[in-house]
Parts: sequence; structure tokens; C-alpha cells
Amino acid sequence: MNRTLKIYVSVLILLFIGAIIFEVSRPKPVDWTPSFSEKHTIPYGLKVFRDELPSLFPNDSIVNLHRTAYEFLNDHYNWEDSTYSIKGSYLKINPNFTIDAVSVEKILEFASQGNTVFIASEQFPLILQDTLQFKLKNNYSFSGSATFKLSNNAFKGDSIVASKGSSNYYFHELNKENTTVLGSQKFKEEHINFVKIKFKKGAILLHTQPYAFTNYYLLKDTNYNYVSDVLTYLPNGTVLFDSDYKEGTYASDSPLRFIFSQPSLKWAWLLALFFIITFMLFNAKRRQRAIKIITPLRNTTVQFTKTVANLYYESKDHTNIIDKKITYFFEQIRRDYHLNTELLDDKFISRLASKTGVSKNKVQKLIQYILVLRTKTTHTEKDLVDLNKLIEEFYQKK
Repeated sequence: MNRTLKIYVSVLILLFIGAIIFEVSRPKPVDWTPSFSEKHTIPYGLKVFRDELPSLFPNDSIVNLHRTAYEFLNDHYNWEDSTYSIKGSYLKINPNFTIDAVSVEKILEFASQGNTVFIASEQFPLILQDTLQFKLKNNYSFSGSATFKLSNNAFKGDSIVASKGSSNYYFHELNKENTTVLGSQKFKEEHINFVKIKFKKGAILLHTQPYAFTNYYLLKDTNYNYVSDVLTYLPNGTVLFDSDYKEGTYASDSPLRFIFSQPSLKWAWLLALFFIITFMLFNAKRRQRAIKIITPLRNTTVQFTKTVANLYYESKDHTNIIDKKITYFFEQIRRDYHLNTELLDDKFISRLASKTGVSKNKVQKLIQYILVLRTKTTHTEKDLVDLNKLIEEFYQKK
């Protein structure tokens, strides 16, 4: 690992440690998101409410509806006698109870056969309001806290003082012939917030304060008594809890999903992933092994030539040296100028002088000296030196 890479890795590690320390040391903010999910422990979740349902209905079964109410009830509908194979109470808690007209009709049909429907919401579909003959009103100037209480004197001491999340939605118009007032809310003025509406053989229970059933209020003081009193109006039997998690829309409880649901784990995961990718990018550069320095073979041709020449010179074999120099000279003439060196006459001398640019006298002197050397059987050192000078002069002039 080179020095630059070590610096990058060190910086990334320090940033990672710093991010973890910062994330761990800072106070965790409260998530006030109104999820109304039975799996969430945040203030406006329904985990406490859902977990306590079995204790409120010990002899009854709690069924989580992970499909729409229409889909679930339709599967339990007997088309031969137009009845439902399941009996009990349908339970839904959400500030925005917005469903289609077909689903509302299915829920009303379920209630008409002697079952109970409990809905805690701030908004109800218009078709439900028209069918049950009630209207809602909202006092938008509402601020501060309100008190929720039940009309039955047996529950007189079990009330809730609500400040966070509560609104001033209340029942403005009701059909007194089929409606029973079960509870109210008071902020300066008292208004109805909990009613029971008879519908054929069954009943519809409507509550305008869904936040009263969340974790925040159930874990505060003795508010759970109020919620327990409200649920006593549900008859014994199966409770169909309309879950916030529907098939095809809710995520699995995988480890990765849990990590992303926790802010600290989420940031730790993302930072670790970022550092790993960065480290891989820096190490993705092509790494080449060290190239071994190989000393190239020395060109010993010149040295070999000098050695051979010295051998000839020291042996005083001047004739052999002269013969090789003449042979090499004519080989150069044939290769460079394409002249025939068999006949060394005036014509050859003129053509060689013309092609090389050397004066004819210089060329003639060199050729004649070569001819003289060829006639001699033995040669002296002076003959070799004179020949070498004439050849060097020829090349210099050229």
C-alpha cells in the first residue's frame, strides 16, 4: 500500500468514526409521524393498542386484516343465503378513513347482519354520512387541550385530557331515532365525539378522536382506562383489526429493512457502504508488478573488430590487412553506387568520381594505388598507412 492510499484510508476511517460518534452522541429526535401502524412504537403508532387487544378480549380471537375490508369480507360471504361465515366486530383506527363506495357498502352489509363496526377517524366517507344520517364539523380555531369523556356515569372518572394531535372534529347533526350518544369532548364548548348508530340488526360505533388510541396517550397517566371503557361497547366475539399493512404494500421484516428504519443504523450503513465503494475505486487502478531491470547485452561488434585488427597488426600481417581493407572498400562501392569493380579502368574512375562528387584526380590516385598494392606480394606498414589515408580522404571528400 503506497503512501497516498494510506492517507486516503486514514481519512476515511476518521470520518467514519466521527460520523458514528456524532450520530450516537446527539439526542434522538422524536418521530411524531402519525403512522397509526400497529408495528410502530413512535408516539402516533398503534403498537400498544394492538398488543393490548388480547387482554381486553381474552376469550375472543383477534384477526389482522392484511387485505382490504372488501376483499376479506367478500371471501367470507355465502352467496347462497347472503350471509357471512364470520361474525364479530370490524375495528379501524386512522385519521383519514377514506375508502371507496363499494367497500363502505360491504362494511355496512356486514354490520346489518348483527355485527359491529368501530371506526375512529377525523373524516368519514360521504356515502357513510348519508347512509347513517350524520354530519361532521370542525372548529379550526381549536387550540390548547380538550377533555374526552364518556356519557355513562359508570365511566365518569375515566377521561383523557388531550393536547397533542387532538382536533375539534365533532358530530354536528345526528339522527336521534337511531343514534345513541356515548361520549363527548370539551374545549370551551362541549360537543359529541362518540356515538352508536343502529343499522338494521347491527351497530356502527364512530369516534372522532383517533389519536386517543395511540401509544402516546395509552402510556400516559391512566388514559388506558378511557380506551378500555370505549372498547367495552364492542360485543364479545371475533375482532377484525384492519391493519395498516396490506398485502403487496408492506415491507418485510428483513434485517436491511430494520436498519433503514433506525436513523443511526441507516447512516452507519450508508457511510460504511460509501467508504467501501471509495476504497474499491482507489484500489481498482491497475497495479503492475515491479519490472526487473535487465541490463541489455552489450554490442561487442566494435570491440571484436578492434581485437581482430590488433591481432593482425601485432602479427605484422600487413598484406592480409590491406587485402581486407581493399575488399571492404569495393564492397561499399558496389552496395552504395551499384558499380562493377571488376575492371578498374578510366571509365570506372570517371563514373565513381561522378557519383561520389570526389575529384577525378583523388579517385584516380586511390585506384592506381590499389592496383599497385595488388601487384606486390608483400607489403610494409607504410603501404597500409598510405592506403588507409587515401581511403579516409575519399570518404571525407565524398
